[in-house]
Amino acid sequence: MKKIFIFLIITIHSSISFAHMDHYKKFNKIEMEIFRNGELIGYNYYFFTQNGDRTIITNQIKFSVKLLGKTVFQVEGFGEEKYFKDQLISYNSKTIQNDKEKFVDLLFDENNEEFVIKGSSYSGKASNNNIVGNWWNHKILQVDSQISPISGSIKDQVVTFVGKEKIIQYGRTYDVEHFTLKSKDMSLPKNKRLDFDIWYDKKNSIIMKVSYSRMGNWEYRLKSFN
Repeated sequence: MKKIFIFLIITIHSSISFAHMDHYKKFNKIEMEIFRNGELIGYNYYFFTQNGDRTIITNQIKFSVKLLGKTVFQVEGFGEEKYFKDQLISYNSKTIQNDKEKFVDLLFDENNEEFVIKGSSYSGKASNNNIVGNWWNHKILQVDSQISPISGSIKDQVVTFVGKEKIIQYGRTYDVEHFTLKSKDMSLPKNKRLDFDIWYDKKNSIIMKVSYSRMGNWEYRLKSFN
């Protein structure tokens, strides 16, 4: 139900340039609001701290789904990504999903140039080509696989460029590039299969909106950034 993860292969149609941490030096905070069936149910915030070649991105997420006044699904989590220049060197997160704790502890093994992961769904090694699948990072539209920010599992992915569009969000009009993002393995059960639409603002190097359907229609909408 919670899909903060993404999967893709770059296509010849994509005009996204390769992501570098320099793109994010202008950011202090990215605020996204979470909607289900058009109703605001929570938020996903990212905070950026820069210190020379080192960058720390902290992630806060919280939302809850209510039916007939009762909470039937809720998530609250915190994560922290640390980079040296363009290299992810560590990631840690803790998430409570319906009273169940999920976690990721990731370190970059510099000698072997790979990630070592201990997570609630996966523990082992992963290629350095992976990224952590958080929505602040538009590099998610460039890689073949990514690491779940909730549980540490590794996901293969395919992305398709749909076209250039205009969207209106919070009273403003944006020129964006529209992508679909789906699981590479379409034989996966539907409740585990990824099926996202993503709208990317190339001018500001930022993802504007993400939508998907699972037990309702969900959207992550960029409200503000500074």
